[in-house]
Amino acid sequence: MVPVLAFPFKNPSHYYSLTLHIPRLAGDFIIMLDKSKKIKEEEKAVLVGLVHKDQTEAQVNEYLDELAFLAETAGAVAMKRFTQKLPHPDSRTFVGKGKLEEIRQYVQAKEVQIVIFDDELSGAQINNIEKALGVKTIDRSDLILDIFARRAKTAQARAQVELAQYQYLLPRLRGMWKHLERLGGGIGTRGPGETEIETDRRIVRDKISLLKKKLAEIDKQAYTQRKDRGEFIRVALVGYTNVGKSTLMNLLSKREVFAENKLFATLDTTTSKVVYENTPFLLSDTVGFIRKLPHHLVESFKSTLDEVREADILLHVVDVSHPGYEEQIAVVNKTLQELGAAEKPVLTIFNKMDLYEQFTFDEWLEEETKKEILQDLYDRWQGETGGNAVFVAATERRNLDGLRKTILDKVRKLYRVRYPYKTDFFYGEEGEMSDQ
Repeated sequence: MVPVLAFPFKNPSHYYSLTLHIPRLAGDFIIMLDKSKKIKEEEKAVLVGLVHKDQTEAQVNEYLDELAFLAETAGAVAMKRFTQKLPHPDSRTFVGKGKLEEIRQYVQAKEVQIVIFDDELSGAQINNIEKALGVKTIDRSDLILDIFARRAKTAQARAQVELAQYQYLLPRLRGMWKHLERLGGGIGTRGPGETEIETDRRIVRDKISLLKKKLAEIDKQAYTQRKDRGEFIRVALVGYTNVGKSTLMNLLSKREVFAENKLFATLDTTTSKVVYENTPFLLSDTVGFIRKLPHHLVESFKSTLDEVREADILLHVVDVSHPGYEEQIAVVNKTLQELGAAEKPVLTIFNKMDLYEQFTFDEWLEEETKKEILQDLYDRWQGETGGNAVFVAATERRNLDGLRKTILDKVRKLYRVRYPYKTDFFYGEEGEMSDQ
């Protein structure tokens, strides 16, 4: 018989289950984390955000817009948003009692199945909120993990997501088991829940250790494969999630990479050999970044992000039509710093110029005024990037030739420095290279 460990919740539809498969070798086991029933298609959801000293009301509204998009990506339907102003989150229920009661009444009246908080919750908070609301409750990190679990295709991506799930679960075990413990303290008060939680912690820690070893082996193989690629300049697409990296990857490499208008469409790094005017280089598409990305998820995906660390040139793709694109740029730059890749040469690609014009210009605006607005945008970012900015509309294929030429010039210049003995072989005499 296969024993199953289930972490119980007030609502039986919300659970984590750890299934232990015990093979013949003593002490060796494999644990599988099943979260497939977390979010169902067309499940009704409400979103909850908190305005406090570190988050303004405008920021919270923008974060909830993104949370709604995350919920949609996971298959849920956001019915309503609740916000509250507090100096700091309530330690027991995150929001105040009055706001929690308001949410409960709405949840019951509209038959909502899931409540999603924009900030991380502790295990005890999740337990208390579910007890009060009677429906499953998750936070932003859990929602992102759920999406990653759905999108993971390769063995590496699945192992990375599973590792992040266990790292997320470990500090929340006590809160999830709280209702099984005996009340009081001292001799004779050690309850069955407390005994079980120590066993579960050991199992989860062992599983985390096994997954880290597995990922280390996968990473070692991936490193060997990257070394075998030869002396090619490496270019990596980076950027916030859903800014059009995969669409640009398809257009620049003429390769069909999965792309859709949802968050985290790409989890696995895709690398293609691209040749422009007899000059070859390697182009990689990487997982998108996002604000409030769970730290354990960044840690788990560091091996995938080695493509970013080892790249010679970064193409930072920006959705210029997004109202918060400047903050998204800051999030990406901060993540690049954490990865130790902030000092690499960067070409900033401002994508979706068609949508930017659609949202910025109205039908009564004169052509001369439109040109002035666009010129101000160009001048500003050319100045801030040191002349390393290109403006495109990938879906309209606008200025793709200009983008290719800019990439080619940067790749050729880097070949001249990095592999000067290859310049004749790749594109003729060294003097024929563009210096523009």
